[in-house]
Amino acid sequence: MSGTGFAPFTATIDKTNRMLHEIEEAFGWPRERRNQSYAALRGVLHALRDRLTVHEAAQLGAQLPMLVRGVYYEGWRPADVPIKMHHDEFVGRVRHDFVYDADVDEVVRTVLKVLRAHITEGEWEDVKASMPKDLAGVMP
Repeated sequence: MSGTGFAPFTATIDKTNRMLHEIEEAFGWPRERRNQSYAALRGVLHALRDRLTVHEAAQLGAQLPMLVRGVYYEGWRPADVPIKMHHDEFVGRVRHDFVYDADVDEVVRTVLKVLRAHITEGEWEDVKASMPKDLAGVMP
C-alpha cells in the first residue's frame, strides 16, 4: 500500500498499481517495465474512449479508479468522437501509442481483460454493444 496520507489518493494509487501489475503479470514483464504496462493501459484506454460516444465514454470513465480516470480523459476531445474504428484500425491506433516491441493484438486483448475485471458487468456489456462486431469479438 502506498502511503500518501490521504485515503482517496492512497486507494487510487493502489488500484492503479494493481491494474498495471495485472498487465505485467499477464506478459511476464518485471515491475521495472512499468513504463511499458502504463503505455499499454494508456493506449488501449485512449483508443477505447475515442471509439465510444461521449455518453458511453463518460459512463465507462466513471467506473475507473481516479488516477486511471485522469489518464483516460487526458487529451480527450469530445467534439471529435466517436471515431469509427474496426478491429484493425483500433489495433493500429494502439500500435501508434504503444512503441514497445510486443504483439499489439495481445496487448489489446490483455488490457481489455484487465479492464473488464474492474468494470461492472452491465457497463462492460454496454461498451461491447457499442463496438463493431469484429472489435467486440476480442473483448472478454
